Amino acid sequence: MTDGSGGFEDPPAEVLAEAAAAFGLLASSARLHLMWALSQGESDVTNLAHRVGGALPAVSQHLAKLKLAGLVRSRREGRRQVYYIDDPDIVTLVRVMVGQLTARSQQNSVPVHRLRGTGG
Repeated sequence: MTDGSGGFEDPPAEVLAEAAAAFGLLASSARLHLMWALSQGESDVTNLAHRVGGALPAVSQHLAKLKLAGLVRSRREGRRQVYYIDDPDIVTLVRVMVGQLTARSQQNSVPVHRLRGTGG
């Protein structure tokens, strides 16, 4: 089924639901900050907590949610758990969104406007 805009087919409902769940996880500024940090390279939870300014237990919980959703992965290195993003498309998505909003705010020297209807 095409939608009349270039012949692209609408994705199945299951795909849309999965995408919405992933975007829902990224709607948290804390989790988005973690994803931004991990898009720059792998890290353990202690370094991530220090980088994003979060408490270690809270950062661990956010990482667990991101891992459960398949947005991040981890591996054990001795006693450390190292987190990383192994999907280049997710890295691109995070970098483009955050990068564009950062560039806009710096260009205009004004804060980025909130999207209407986001409730927060």
